[in-house]
Amino acid sequence: MSKRTPSQVSSTHKMARNTLILMIAFAVSKLISLAQTVIIADVFGVGDEWDAFVTANRIPEQIVLLIGGGALSYAFIPVFSGLLAREDRAGAWKLASEVLNTVFTVTLTLSVVGFFFAPWLVEHVAAPGFDAQKAAQTANLMRILLLSTIIFSISGLFQGILHSHNHFLLPALAPIMFDVGLLFGVAFLIKPLGVYGIAWGAVLGALMHLGVQVPGLVHYKMRWRPILGWRDPTLRRVIVLMLPRVAGLGVVGFNALVFNNVASRMGSGAVSAFDWGYRLMNIPETLIGSAMGFVVFPTLAAFSELGELSSKRRAMVGALRFILIATIPAAVGLVLIGRALISLLERGAFDAQDSVLVYGALQFFAFGLIFQSLHEVIARSFYADKDTFTPLWTALIAAAVNVLIVGGVYLGWRAQYGESGEVRAGVLGIGGLALGYSATFFIELTLLLAILRKRWGGIHERELAQTALRTLGASAVMGAAVLAMDSALGVAGFHNAGVARTVLRVLALTGVGGLAFAAAGLALGLREIRTLPALLLRRERESPALAD
Repeated sequence: MSKRTPSQVSSTHKMARNTLILMIAFAVSKLISLAQTVIIADVFGVGDEWDAFVTANRIPEQIVLLIGGGALSYAFIPVFSGLLAREDRAGAWKLASEVLNTVFTVTLTLSVVGFFFAPWLVEHVAAPGFDAQKAAQTANLMRILLLSTIIFSISGLFQGILHSHNHFLLPALAPIMFDVGLLFGVAFLIKPLGVYGIAWGAVLGALMHLGVQVPGLVHYKMRWRPILGWRDPTLRRVIVLMLPRVAGLGVVGFNALVFNNVASRMGSGAVSAFDWGYRLMNIPETLIGSAMGFVVFPTLAAFSELGELSSKRRAMVGALRFILIATIPAAVGLVLIGRALISLLERGAFDAQDSVLVYGALQFFAFGLIFQSLHEVIARSFYADKDTFTPLWTALIAAAVNVLIVGGVYLGWRAQYGESGEVRAGVLGIGGLALGYSATFFIELTLLLAILRKRWGGIHERELAQTALRTLGASAVMGAAVLAMDSALGVAGFHNAGVARTVLRVLALTGVGGLAFAAAGLALGLREIRTLPALLLRRERESPALAD
């Protein structure tokens, strides 16, 4: 049995604490988001206006991912962290200024183009199935949301700077601030402005997302310079790393537009049902996959810069094991408790068919929860090595398969149900689209793991397999306990019995499921269930359980 040095335990301790900070912050953000969702579901339900908003947000969201956020952080953090590690702070802040100014210029240009071409983008790209009135409303919403895109181009870089300093608190508060602004729009602007109030709330939230991070930049003495520096080789290095990631996220955006395009042809409410199912799945994915991915990435980048392959491998595998232990039971829970969660979400705003559609999507999204959460860490392992090309071509392969799956779903739906024009919940309907979403991450994950295993000389695959099997066993016990408890609650009159009893039902099922999973996991040898609390609560002395 190998022993871990005090510095390794301290590093693991910090990672666990940082992950906990992000999970708590994301949980608060999701609670606020749920409050928004309850109001939105009550006002708009699964219908045309929410279809319009969801579609209007697709292109602004993709611009943020491509330029102002996702792609930038993966290319910027390794280079910026490297400069900080070499104590070249002047060079680091010079690079930050060049990247900030360049990204803002590009995002502003794209947003202006999107503003003028919004009607064409809706009609020919995002939602060709919308009628003229619905398409016009979607275009007007898109123009408002593009304002938040410009703001996020700055705020996204601020997050990367703070993450490079291993500062996670203010970046974790940023999504909460965004959701607070959005909640303001939902709570106070819907009545006078309708669905446009939500869009203006998003702009307010983006400003708050930016503002809350400024004190951190002041603390680290950020120095901004009005330069573009397009001849700077360091900036070019970031751009070279960024371009494949931009293309990869472009593939993700293409997939999202494919889903939206097909759903818009399946009848009123199809886009909304797909979105509601995704929103519910995204809650545990953000708390688990995104939180762990954000925390482990700077560590992976630092180990890669120092050439410490063994430490890098151990950090990555530890993150994957945590995700497996958390997401497998969460996915089972979404399937078993999904109907009750949806009834709490909509509180009578959905009719029976709407609830069936949303649950139909959620069941297949639950599989994607596991694969997408693991992908958060696996993809970052390549970016930490400054390899942005491999994730790109694996994403292209997955996108090609996705087109075949979604195309097959649509053709099957059209052949069987197209004449009635009614959207369906099963595989030939919304469920099939959600299955295609999950399949893209599964394909990417399989390819990336195979490549990483060969490149790193192994990834402790035996440990990962044992963790997955033990977690599946514990999840099966949990599922049986939840089903038995739910059957008893049904006899006691807790099914379809109002909000209060539904809340008690969800809490009871969650509590019983959690206890059953913990007990079964300990019996099956999932030692993380015992050691993780000790790691989080550890102060100065090392717990003997952590020496393994």
